Amino acid sequence: MTIGVLVMAHGTPARTDDLAAFYTRIRRGRPPEPAQLAELAQRYEAIGGISPLAERTHAQVDALRAELERRAPGRYAVAFGAKHAEPLIEEAAVQLASAGVARVIGLVLTPHGSSMGSQEYLERAAAAVGSIPFVAVGPWYAEPALVDLLADRVTDARTAVTGWTRVIFTAHSLPARISESGDTYPDQVADSARLVAAAAGLGDWAVAWQSAGRTPEPWLGPDVRDEVRQLGREGGVDSVVVCPIGFVADHLEVLYDLDIELAAVADEAGVGYARTASLNDDPAFISVLADVVTSSDTTP
Repeated sequence: MTIGVLVMAHGTPARTDDLAAFYTRIRRGRPPEPAQLAELAQRYEAIGGISPLAERTHAQVDALRAELERRAPGRYAVAFGAKHAEPLIEEAAVQLASAGVARVIGLVLTPHGSSMGSQEYLERAAAAVGSIPFVAVGPWYAEPALVDLLADRVTDARTAVTGWTRVIFTAHSLPARISESGDTYPDQVADSARLVAAAAGLGDWAVAWQSAGRTPEPWLGPDVRDEVRQLGREGGVDSVVVCPIGFVADHLEVLYDLDIELAAVADEAGVGYARTASLNDDPAFISVLADVVTSSDTTP
């Protein structure tokens, strides 16, 4: 019996020529204004021309496929689908269905779940596999091995700064109205930060949000840039270490929003800055993903 594993992620353009189509898809079919597209292109240019996310994600998927094959030869067929780029989630789901898998395990490459995030991926995947049984992997931020891995990264990053240091855990902001609907995403992020802070033995840490969309409605806060500016005004903290706990790979929101934009804010505020290394395809992280998959495989 072969079990399908559908790994899902946000997706990113593989070439600069794809930016306009990608931006249009993100905006649900509404093409961006020329100024908006130019700004996005400038951000990509600042991190080397294009985001490494596509490459990093494919490396993660390939490594997970190899690890699952090592653990259970022939049992798992792994496919990848993206929310906003080729191959889409639906295409990957059809690929697994055509391979005759007995069921499909859906894994989103984000440790926290939300109605505006991973739930949409899982719903699209479940619809696309049709009558094949579908197992949706829930939030996996509390996996002990993941907590320990992130705690080690925090400890390593703290050696890059001096003086009194505050660790700030960040995740992608979402419209604040999700809290009104009972979405537990903010609580998951807070719990995730608490677990890692405890494992790393931190005494001074906080949770902030990043990469909010530019829409009129309020988004989850506080914004990490505002937090760092406030630290500069108040004094007492010499440096910050930022742990983007909601992200599992290098991409625009990490390499630009944090390493360029936030680093500049910290410099202006007179606060030292360091960031934890991204998980990418670290074998220890791939092992966590394999654990999550195999624990969701309850078939004989």
